[in-house]
Amino acid sequence: MTSAIFYASKGGNTKEVANKISFALDEIRVFDIAVTGSEYISDYKHIVFGISTWHGGEMQKDWKKIWDDFKSIDFEGKTVAIFGLGDQKNYPNEFADAMKYVYDDLIESKATVVGFTSTNGYEFNESKAVVNDKFVGLVIDEVNQPHLTDERIKKWADDIRADILHATS
Repeated sequence: MTSAIFYASKGGNTKEVANKISFALDEIRVFDIAVTGSEYISDYKHIVFGISTWHGGEMQKDWKKIWDDFKSIDFEGKTVAIFGLGDQKNYPNEFADAMKYVYDDLIESKATVVGFTSTNGYEFNESKAVVNDKFVGLVIDEVNQPHLTDERIKKWADDIRADILHATS
């Protein structure tokens, strides 16, 4: 396999979204970094990363634990997509910010990042995860918009399918 999803989940929502994305992408392999750390990331050429935003724009604690190792991974030649969870009503000034930390490191490491999405349909004031008027990946708000999750995942999976599921790579 050349494709996998790596995520961390405190309350279970990111895990649930990771599994839904896996199913939408023909059941690609899913790893919980709380269990595996960054150990298997380098083994994959096409990767989806899942991260939630906590405590005023911070990344989830399991991501913090592997961050130094993550930053040392060479992503050149890899195609990567990011999804993130946030709460646009309670944290409108740092909505889905944690995605930007992953994005910045991937860009610095010369990864090809795919899966940018529109900010339409969300109500927030500010987000570090917005670059050139788009989110750096799929944003899910399970607190305020759970009824849109499945539709957003399906559309995003269709958009990134060719990049993440290269049959020849």
